[in-house]
Amino acid sequence: MPISNSDFNFIRELVFEHSAIVLEDGKEYLVESRLGPIIKTEGFDTIDQLVKTLRKNPSNGLQYKVTEALTTNETSFFRDIHPFETLKNIILPELIKTRQSTKELNIWCAASSSGQEPYSIAMLIQENFPTLFNWKINFIASDISEKMLNRCRSGTFNQIEVNRGLPAALLIKYFDKNGPVWSIKKELRERIDFQHINLSGELPYLPKMDIIFLRNVLIYFDIGMKKKVLKQLRTVLKPDGYLFLGGAETTLNLDESYTRMGVKYSGCYRLLRG
Repeated sequence: MPISNSDFNFIRELVFEHSAIVLEDGKEYLVESRLGPIIKTEGFDTIDQLVKTLRKNPSNGLQYKVTEALTTNETSFFRDIHPFETLKNIILPELIKTRQSTKELNIWCAASSSGQEPYSIAMLIQENFPTLFNWKINFIASDISEKMLNRCRSGTFNQIEVNRGLPAALLIKYFDKNGPVWSIKKELRERIDFQHINLSGELPYLPKMDIIFLRNVLIYFDIGMKKKVLKQLRTVLKPDGYLFLGGAETTLNLDESYTRMGVKYSGCYRLLRG
């Protein structure tokens, strides 16, 4: 049964309240498909029954499951390869020079989804700058979804997932085959600290970051939330640090404290020097 207008409005208000994700008109099909498994596992027959329960008892845990189901988790290894090439060819060599005195590097993947992005960065470092792992590296990967964080921590991926963007040589070198899934090696998995962080709320204490990846996240927020998130990132990004956004994202007309680097397709920004 198609979702009613009133139920759709209720769901998208709930999701916005808990995640700041905007479900625009026309996304009814997405709500219907994403909530289908919850309806089944929770013993409901229709979305209408689910929404009625949420209206009566909004703190019964269902709101969290609904919000998590509607969090977009599209990702792949080395997605849109250009940012990773920029990281390898420009940013990490520069940071290795400027951080020689402290030998410390702080990296944050602020929307890690199922883990492909942070593990791609870990493999890139191991392949091209292995001595960096002799430094003190604080590598944090976060997500709003506990379900996704559990997947990240497990480091397991199915065949379709490893076929998307991951070179065969890296698959053989850094993964073990366990039945139908591939598991990333423990040495890389343990180098990443996976944390639950909701970007729409107040950020927890974080070390000042040299590199922040926040790719393909701002597109799901309204203008006010985009401005809030970019402002908060300024408080944890080092003055000479680097922020990666998605190819369709920009700080233009949102936060004039950032300037885009002149590297084609990288989506990399720095803070303007005062």
